[in-house]
Amino acid sequence: MKQTETGEFMKNEITVYDNEYTSWLQELKERYLSQQLKAHSAVLNYYLEFYWSVGKDIVSKQSENKYGSGFYKRLSNDLKNELPGVKGLSPTNLKYMKYFYELYKDVENRQQAVDDFSMKELFSIPWGHHVTIIDKCKSNEKKAIFFVNKTRENNWSRPVLLNFLDTDLYERQGKAISNFANTLPALQGELAQQITKDPYTFDFLSIREKYEEEELKDALIANIEKFLLELGRGFAYMGREFRLEVGSEEKFMDMLFYNTNLHCYVVVEVKITKFKAADLGQLGLYVSAVNHIMKKEGDNPTLGLLICKSKDDIVAQYSLESSAVPIGISEYELSKVYPVDFKSSLPTIEEIEESLKDKE
Repeated sequence: MKQTETGEFMKNEITVYDNEYTSWLQELKERYLSQQLKAHSAVLNYYLEFYWSVGKDIVSKQSENKYGSGFYKRLSNDLKNELPGVKGLSPTNLKYMKYFYELYKDVENRQQAVDDFSMKELFSIPWGHHVTIIDKCKSNEKKAIFFVNKTRENNWSRPVLLNFLDTDLYERQGKAISNFANTLPALQGELAQQITKDPYTFDFLSIREKYEEEELKDALIANIEKFLLELGRGFAYMGREFRLEVGSEEKFMDMLFYNTNLHCYVVVEVKITKFKAADLGQLGLYVSAVNHIMKKEGDNPTLGLLICKSKDDIVAQYSLESSAVPIGISEYELSKVYPVDFKSSLPTIEEIEESLKDKE
C-alpha cells in the first residue's frame, strides 16, 4: 500500500499494528516514569549530600564562633547572591544542615553499621522528613536512625511520621513481655519481639469514660486503618469475632491478623481489666487452634498478643513461663477519652450572641 498525500498509509499502518503500537506506547510511558523516579532520587541524594557537606563545614570551621551571631544570615544572603533562584538556603535551613551533620556524624565514619544503616540509607528520605526527625530526636542518634528506617520501610508521609514521633514509638517498640525467645527459633523470636509494643496507644479513639470491653473492641474495628498503623508494618486484618470450630465447640477470637513479614497468623485478644493469669489459657487455646486448623505449609507458628488495661510485669512473666505457645502481653493507653455527653465549659459562639441579644 502506497502512502497518499493525506497520510492514509500511515493511519492504516497504525491501525494494523494497533496492539503492538499501544503496547510500545505504554512501555515508553513506564520507561519515562521509571527514569523520572531515578532522576528524582538522584536529585534528592544530591541535595542531601550538599546539605550534609555544608553542615560538616560549619562544624569543622567552627563558623559560629569565628563569625559571630549573624553568621547564618550573612551566609544565607551570600549564597543566594551566588546561587540565584536556588531554594533551601535560608538561615534556618542552614542551621538544620549543621544539626543534620551533628546528629549523624558517626554514620560517616563506619563502613556499614551493625544495624545495616549507612549514608545511602540516610540520604534516601526527603529533607522535610529529616527536619521533623531532627526536631523530635535532638541528639539521640539511635532514635533518629530508627525513624529514618521506619520512614523508608513504610513510605511514611510527614504527617504519619509526626504522628508516630508523638506516640513514643521508639520507646515502646519491642517492649511487650513475651515468651517468644523460649517458644520460637532464635531469628523468628527476635523478629516477633520487634513487632510488639508496650503500651499500645489508642489515642485515635473517642469513647465513654466508663467504657466496656465490647465498646473498646468496636471502636478499634471502626478505626481499623489507624489500629493497623499502631500495630505496625505487615499486619493484614482477617476479621473480628473470628469463628473457629474446636472439637464440638465454637470459639470466637477477638481479632485475627496475618503478618506478611513474619508469615504467620497473629491472634489479638483485648481486655479492659488488669492482666490475670487465666487470660493466657483462653488465648493459648486460640493460638493452638489456629495452628491446627488454619496454618498452612510455609506459615510460621501462630503468635498470640494480649492487650490489657494494665499488668504486673512479674506476674505476666511468670505466667508466660508456663505457656508452650508464643504469646506477648502489652498494656494499652487511651490518650483521649471523652464522655458521650461531654460539653465544653466554654460558651459557644451562638450562646455568646444570644447573651448579647438579651442585653440589647
